[in-house]
Amino acid sequence: MKKIILLIVLFLLLLYSCKKEKRPVTDQKKNAVEKVIKSDTASHRVSEEQTASFKSNKPADLVPAGYEIQYDAEGDLNLDGLSDMALVIRKKEDTLAARKMMILIKNTDKTYIIDKISDTVLPDEYNEAGYKIHDPEDISIEKGELNINLYDIGPYGNQFSRFKYLNGDLILTYIETYNMGAGSHSALYYEPMKGKLILETVNTMKEEMPSESKTLHLKKERYIFEKSSPEDIVQKVYGSVNNE
Repeated sequence: MKKIILLIVLFLLLLYSCKKEKRPVTDQKKNAVEKVIKSDTASHRVSEEQTASFKSNKPADLVPAGYEIQYDAEGDLNLDGLSDMALVIRKKEDTLAARKMMILIKNTDKTYIIDKISDTVLPDEYNEAGYKIHDPEDISIEKGELNINLYDIGPYGNQFSRFKYLNGDLILTYIETYNMGAGSHSALYYEPMKGKLILETVNTMKEEMPSESKTLHLKKERYIFEKSSPEDIVQKVYGSVNNE
């Protein structure tokens, strides 16, 4: 009789554990994701070992506790024939806080895993006065490239960035900016891995609005998604040109 009772108890425990595994991602797991994100700030990489337990067929399940999805984009980013996701997330209780961007790679079993996280790839959403710096903002995945498009007709101007997977890293391949200033319009076209820079200026003070284009060759750079700030890179490029 004792053996029968013991077998029944073991069966119930096994049944409970199986049901538990099928539950959706809990707040406890979301908090674990948040710990991975915080550690990523120091390491700038998310390892497969860290994210192996964070698989889900719903991208929202992989968003850490206390965050919400602001923008999302879907497309085949690593060119494996499966549709990946890019998410811009922000804190629910403090939408003025700095944002993060997450790259979710899709597996053959239709689940997603966190592959990349960046605290720097997006600029602040608001300035010190509480106004949006870029409006509208847009992200997309097209032809294996992640596009981040920021628009502004004011002093911040337009900024377009592209990232592409190369040997497992998500690399910045292109930045384009356009600014309208007092007396002139200026544009920048930069390919970091090639070191190619084109600067264009239009003089709006003259009736015929003459333009000037200059092509420069800088040191080749490899900027990875986790550490990149396109805004800072643009400032660095202008600084190196002015120092020549």
